[in-house]
Amino acid sequence: MNLKGAEIARYLARPDPSRPALLIYGQDAMRVALKRAEAVAALVGARADEEMRMTRMAGGGLKKDPAALLDAIKEVGFFPGPRVVLVEDTPDSAADAVAAALSDWRAGDAVIVVTAGGLARSSALRKLFEAHREAVAAPIYDDPPGDEEIARWLADAGLREVPREAMRDLGLLARALDPGDFRQTVEKIGLYKHGDPTPLSSDEVALMAPATIEADLDELLHVVAEGRSDEFGPLMRRIEGQGTAPVTLAIAALRHFRALYLAAADPQGPGAGLSRMRPPVFGPRRDRMARQAQGWGVGPLEEAVRSLLDTDLTLRSASRAPQMALIERALIRLAMVARGRR
Repeated sequence: MNLKGAEIARYLARPDPSRPALLIYGQDAMRVALKRAEAVAALVGARADEEMRMTRMAGGGLKKDPAALLDAIKEVGFFPGPRVVLVEDTPDSAADAVAAALSDWRAGDAVIVVTAGGLARSSALRKLFEAHREAVAAPIYDDPPGDEEIARWLADAGLREVPREAMRDLGLLARALDPGDFRQTVEKIGLYKHGDPTPLSSDEVALMAPATIEADLDELLHVVAEGRSDEFGPLMRRIEGQGTAPVTLAIAALRHFRALYLAAADPQGPGAGLSRMRPPVFGPRRDRMARQAQGWGVGPLEEAVRSLLDTDLTLRSASRAPQMALIERALIRLAMVARGRR
């Protein structure tokens, strides 16, 4: 049986223990590993490894020793409870061994969980599982988790009061991060909110989200975009003292002002434009940048981007001008332009 669409995540969260085998495959090894861990925990519990109710074996060795899988599923465990045989990184050459174990599987035997990388339609493993009446094939795609899956992860982390705005920001974060990083972020939010009955806020999501840019550099760019030129000097000296390269500073400034330009030009408004970016901008940072984009306007932001591009090209050229002075002068000019528009 081949699972499709939303039923993949639902089934892997609660797999049927009466079915003999489950194939989980996909190009992204991290996504496959996360889904495998979720399915195994649902089948035999979190302590199955400690209680010796889970047997691991490499799929690549089954061609030489096909009886090993059959022996493993028939083995009687020392501790009571359901058992799983986990066959990892399974190649197509192991399909015959898996088929033999499936044909001899009986109720009470260990459930077989097979993981594999990307499998073509002609794959022997795929054909075996998809055509089998009882076994289940679960392809894992590179799509980000949906609202239903995010809600389940939040519930597992003890978070049940999640308003729509916080859920929207979590959805944006799920599309920006790798699944493993996003799952860790949800767990971190759960620890942060432990014992706190108040609903999860967008500010708390932003606080727990992995940092994408060094804090002082981020604040410097906000200072420039908001025209707070009196605060520029001390921040610039601190960043210079941290050893930040002039080209790194130019790239960060260009990224920030390009984001403002795209947000200002978005027909649905700066906030919507920032939310659709990759990675998306959300929470208080989105609101702050939306105000910056609105204050500057499309035309001045286009000029700012052009000025930063020229500075970046000069920094990368054979010019003998002092590089930190070049980028500092460009940023001061932008801060003065922003101050004049306040």
